Amino acid sequence: MGSSKRIVILDAFTTNPGDASWEPLASLGELVAHDRTPPELVVDRCRAADVVITNKTRIGAAELSRLPALRGICVLATGYDVVDVVSARARGIPVCNVPEYSTPSVVEHTFALLLELYRQVGMHAALVRDGEWSRSTDFCFWRTPQLELSGRTLGIVGYGNIGRAVARVGLAFGMRVIATPSRRNTPEPGVTAVDLDRVFAEADVVTLHCPLTEATRELVRWERLVTMKRRAVLLNTARGGLVREADLARALHEGVIAGAAVDVLSSEPPPPDNPLLSAPRILVTPHLAWATPEARQRLIATTAENVRGILSGALVHVVNPQAATDG
Repeated sequence: MGSSKRIVILDAFTTNPGDASWEPLASLGELVAHDRTPPELVVDRCRAADVVITNKTRIGAAELSRLPALRGICVLATGYDVVDVVSARARGIPVCNVPEYSTPSVVEHTFALLLELYRQVGMHAALVRDGEWSRSTDFCFWRTPQLELSGRTLGIVGYGNIGRAVARVGLAFGMRVIATPSRRNTPEPGVTAVDLDRVFAEADVVTLHCPLTEATRELVRWERLVTMKRRAVLLNTARGGLVREADLARALHEGVIAGAAVDVLSSEPPPPDNPLLSAPRILVTPHLAWATPEARQRLIATTAENVRGILSGALVHVVNPQAATDG
């Protein structure tokens, strides 16, 4: 596993804009890190690579067909929908992801969004800066209802590592917690497994923590939104494609639900005409829930483990495991 092994990162900048170290990867071979790679350069930049690393740069069947020497692909993320894993498996190319690295960061951001919806801390702090409190005749004031999480129902769609951690925080806030069933994780004490329709119908807060697959694409659409309580809010820190954005915007405009907060959109960065950017009662943050320095350094460290596994033949975190025997 010497310097003859070539490791290429297609879109290094978001993971490491200069405040982290690539040393765990650089120690494994010749590391070439491109800040960004346009689609037309993907094949050329990958052609001489043993292992390719991508975050959001897509590697599809067409690209894979032109990379016969590629030994493996590592995704700098937990979600791996940017890679055609079926085509990779057919070619004996393992695809590895990084589970769990962002759990604390995403959980914290989820509740930051929820608390902002419930308390509007930012807006009230801005009012104070504008002199509204100084001009008040009372010792306090508020412009929006100050709501408690305690006693409300938190509905979790996707009871994986992040969903379970969100559940634990919800319980600590005194919330009733319901979650969609998981084949891997049984509900922890205090969490009730219910079907997807019940999550949307019963929850005061619906939060998405499931992967984007063909089965989950646009699972949040008009038909589900209208089953929610009018005082309910929707959170999405998972994948933008889970939501039919025009339907959510309509639900917000018409008051079908009380509010929403999302960290992800279907196209990133979004075009100016994305309907959620002009919808009322919504917070949109720019896909940063995962991006704390601590999480990004864990991401790099685990990616190095994945690369080492590909180069040595001792694969870890493989999302298309048949490739381990196909190659």
